Amino acid sequence: MTSRATGPFEVKLQPVGDVNKGDGSSLGRMTIDKQFHGDLDATSKGEMLTAMTDTKGSAGYVAIERVTGKLRGKAGSFVLQHNATMDRGTPALNIVVVPDSGSGELTGLTGTMKIIIEGGKHSYEFEYALPAPK
Repeated sequence: MTSRATGPFEVKLQPVGDVNKGDGSSLGRMTIDKQFHGDLDATSKGEMLTAMTDTKGSAGYVAIERVTGKLRGKAGSFVLQHNATMDRGTPALNIVVVPDSGSGELTGLTGTMKIIIEGGKHSYEFEYALPAPK
C-alpha cells in the first residue's frame, strides 16, 4: 500500500571546485545539505553534477543524497537519486528511492519524490511504500 508524506524543506547548495566551461555548456559540481520538516523529519547530504547551457532555461543535473531521520515516526535512512532537465524553461524531474538503500525501520522503502518550488519556498510530496511488518 502506498502512503504519502508532505512538508517543507530548506536546501543549501555549495559549489565544489572549478566550473568546466566548453562550447555552449558549463559543467559543475555541488554539495547538497537539506533539512526536511513535516511527515519527513530528516536531514540529507549529497552530491550534484550540473550542466548549464548557453540557451536560457536549458540545463540538467543528476544527484545522489542520503536522507537520515524519521518518516512518520519510523527511524532510518535511505538514498534518493535525482535526474532532471530543464528544456527552455520546461522542467522534467525524476527522484526515486535507490532500491534496497533503506535502513533501520525504513528497510525495504520504495518511492518517488516530487519537489515543489513556489514563492521561493521548497516543499516535497513523497509517495512511498514500506513492506508489511513481519
